[in-house]
Amino acid sequence: MKKTNAIGLDEKKAAKLADKLNTLLANYSIFYQNTRGYHWNIKGEKFFELHVKFEELYNDLLLKIDEVAERILTLGASPAHNYSDYRKVSTIKESRQVSDGVAAVKEILDAFRTVIALQRELLDLSSDANDEGTNALMSDYIRAQEKLVWMYGAYLGK
Repeated sequence: MKKTNAIGLDEKKAAKLADKLNTLLANYSIFYQNTRGYHWNIKGEKFFELHVKFEELYNDLLLKIDEVAERILTLGASPAHNYSDYRKVSTIKESRQVSDGVAAVKEILDAFRTVIALQRELLDLSSDANDEGTNALMSDYIRAQEKLVWMYGAYLGK
């Protein structure tokens, strides 16, 4: 007989989901801090426009970080919380000081590609585990982020 967690999911599948969510959490946390850096250090003629957009983005990322951590807890696991751990598992790497808007937007687009791919993996895992909560969260994130990829890409003329 399968053992289930507090919300009725198979414990092994929930643990696998929580592990992948911790990877997403690490990537989001590095992405968040990079975006703070872009916001603080941006210079040039597009300063006012990008300064505001980067602030919007890091505020959204902060909400997602909290939601992902809470989802990990809901699944019965513990969210990682150390940057030293994040740096080990994150595919997104810490950005060096970026003051050029085009370079920052390119790094943001790369980060979105990374988190969208992780979220699609989580969709597969959550579907297999019959975990509608994680599935809905990832689906919402992907939809919103695909639009942001289009918008940031348009900014670069792509």
